[in-house]
Amino acid sequence: MEPAPSYKTLPARYYTDPEIFRDEMERFFFDSWVCVGREDTIPNSGDYFLRDIVGESIIVTRDGSSQVRAFYNVCRHRGTRMCSAAEGTFAGRIQCPYHGWTYGLDGRLLGAPHMDEATFRREDYPLHEIAVGLWDGHIFLHSGQKRTPLSEHLGILPAKFAAWRMQDLRLNKRFVYGVKANWKLIILNYNECLHCPVLHPMLNRLTDYLGADNEPPSSTYIGGAMGFRGSTETMSIDGKRRRDYLPGLNEAERSAVYYYAIYPNLLLSLHPDYMMIHTIWPEAVDRTKIICEWYFQPAEDTVDDAIEFWDTTNREDWSIAELSQAGIQSRAYTPGPYSKREALLHAFDQVVTKREPT
Repeated sequence: MEPAPSYKTLPARYYTDPEIFRDEMERFFFDSWVCVGREDTIPNSGDYFLRDIVGESIIVTRDGSSQVRAFYNVCRHRGTRMCSAAEGTFAGRIQCPYHGWTYGLDGRLLGAPHMDEATFRREDYPLHEIAVGLWDGHIFLHSGQKRTPLSEHLGILPAKFAAWRMQDLRLNKRFVYGVKANWKLIILNYNECLHCPVLHPMLNRLTDYLGADNEPPSSTYIGGAMGFRGSTETMSIDGKRRRDYLPGLNEAERSAVYYYAIYPNLLLSLHPDYMMIHTIWPEAVDRTKIICEWYFQPAEDTVDDAIEFWDTTNREDWSIAELSQAGIQSRAYTPGPYSKREALLHAFDQVVTKREPT
C-alpha cells in the first residue's frame, strides 16, 4: 500500500506578495459572493450603511419598496464620493454634495442641474449597481459580470441551518479588530482546533479539540461541528447556558457548535443559544480588519458571558495570527507538513492555488 500523500502549507509569497494579494482581491472579493452585513441593520426604506471592500466604498440601502440595493458610492457626474457617514438614513434620495446630482433609492438619476436636456438623457446615468443576494438575514454582494446564483455558492447550507432561524436573531454587540496578518491566516486558524489546548485554555475546557465532525470540503465553504465536554451547554465563560435554546433546534443541534467558513469572508458560528459571525476585510497583504458580531433572540438581555468569552478567544487568535505572519515573512520559512487533522486547511489552500492564474 502506498503511503498517504503528505500535504504542505503554501509558500510564503501567498502571504507576503502584494501582487498575489491584489489578484486574490479581484478573484475572491469582487468576482464572488461577499457577505457585507445583515438586513436588520437597515430595517426601513432609506436606511443605509457603507461597506469598504478593498478600497471600494459601497452603499447598501433599501429602496422605496424595501428591496435591498447596493451601489458604488460614486457620482456619475464627476466621480465624487457621495456619502461619507458610515450609516444613516437617506431622505428619500441620494444626493452628491458637489454639484447636486440626485438619485432615487433605486439608483435612477432624478436630477442633474445645468445639463442640456436636449442632448442629455438622465436614464443613461444611473448609479453603478451591484448584485445583491439574501440568506436568512445575511446580505451578500457580487460585483462581477459573470456570477452563479447565491444558492449555488451556499450549496446545502440554507437547508442545513434553517432550524437556527437566523433571520429572527438580532444584533447585540459588535467589535472591530485590526490584525497584522494576511486574510487567509484568519480562515486557516478558524478551521482547526489543534491549537486550542495551547492557545485557548478557557475554550479547551468546554469542548473536545479532537472531536470535530467535519463536512467534506466544498469549493465555496468548509466547516464542521464540535460537541461539548461534560456538562457544558454553550460556549461562555463557564459553559453554563443562561438563555433559552434557539427554537427549532433538535437534541443534536443543541449539543454542538457549528463552525463554517463561507468563502471569502464569512465565519459563521452557530451555537445552541446564539449566533456569532466574523466578516473578514483585507486591507493589505499583511493587514486585515475583522468585524465580529453577536446575535441573540430579540428579547434576550443576558449576553455578557458569551461576548466576554469570545472576545478573549478572538484576541488569542489574532495574536497568534500576527506571530504566524511574522514567521512566514522570515527568509527561514519553508512550507511545513499538514497533519491528517488539518485536511480543511489543505482544502482551502487548494481553492486558493486552483484559482491562481497560470
